[in-house]
Amino acid sequence: MGRGRQKAKHTKVARELKYYSPDTNYSALERELANEHSPDYDKWAEYVESDDEEDEDELDEEDEDARLA
Repeated sequence: MGRGRQKAKHTKVARELKYYSPDTNYSALERELANEHSPDYDKWAEYVESDDEEDEDELDEEDEDARLA
């Protein structure tokens, strides 16, 4: 396939994607935004704290290594 035909197909696909607008479920969006405590956040909250503690431990170890060197 020649470059012109390839570019034309690419342009056609890009235009379709640009102007494509899926149907939005506004009631589901409203429920999601109105919900103050999402179960997803609660489910992952315990991991956020443990990651911060690990990062602090790694930083402390790097500081000790830098002092020893």
